Amino acid sequence: MKASSQSTEQHSSLWLDAWLKLRKNRLALFGFAVLIILCVVSLLTPWIAPYGYEQQDLMLGATPPSLEHWLGTDIFGRDMLTRIMYGGRVSLMVGFIATAVALVIGILWGAIAGFMGGRVDALMMRIVDILYALPFMIFIVLLMVVFGRNILLLFVAIGAVEWLTMARIVRGQVMALRKQEFIEAAYSMGLSQWAIIRRHIIPNTLGPVIVYTTLTIPSVMLLEAFLSFLGLGIQPPQSSWGLLINYGVETMEEYPWLLIFPSVTLSLTLFALNFLGDGLRDALDPRAAKD
Repeated sequence: MKASSQSTEQHSSLWLDAWLKLRKNRLALFGFAVLIILCVVSLLTPWIAPYGYEQQDLMLGATPPSLEHWLGTDIFGRDMLTRIMYGGRVSLMVGFIATAVALVIGILWGAIAGFMGGRVDALMMRIVDILYALPFMIFIVLLMVVFGRNILLLFVAIGAVEWLTMARIVRGQVMALRKQEFIEAAYSMGLSQWAIIRRHIIPNTLGPVIVYTTLTIPSVMLLEAFLSFLGLGIQPPQSSWGLLINYGVETMEEYPWLLIFPSVTLSLTLFALNFLGDGLRDALDPRAAKD
């Protein structure tokens, strides 16, 4: 009982120390604040957007930023600020939901492979190696062609190809943990292998998982933007930052603001996520805790 209490205190102290270190990293706090603001704005978009999502003014057409339309309008006379706000909802959903899919698959796969070891580990990791060798873009394109361009399918398709690195990271952590004394103690208490994985193994891999998650979300958002740029992602009348950038590229010489504002918004989000990821990596680094 005493050992359990000490372990809980150590665990709590580790996360408290990480939080105190993170608070000293101004770039990480900036990234965290930007993400919070973007998420809040995205959730409240239907109530705070200055215009309707599909509201058009064909007589107005594409106009540069003004007091009436802060970020200008597109060629159909739609307010760009409104389009970017609604596009942020889709892009952030793709980033978070697809990353969640990748986390569930990657954590379970890596934890089982690392904990079981032997032939099970060899077989599971050979499957990962084979999937790594496949051209992921072609795999996603095939899914979109066979099952249709559905936004939910896009989440699953992107998440299904982003879990491989997570599985390797978790496997490496689990292989280092499975020989620790607290795992042997769990065995002696009669816990099943699945219970040990769920209660002890997975929670102790959360540090690297959290860090990698903040780095996965930007790559997922960039992948969605690239698919939308190719015409394989979000389809009108829905919008995403990638789709807006695609439209902006087509008209950048005549209407540069249609490219500039969505690109700046996406870039700011990616910078924020990377700043937060770097801050979390430094805060959760066990070697830094010893300094």
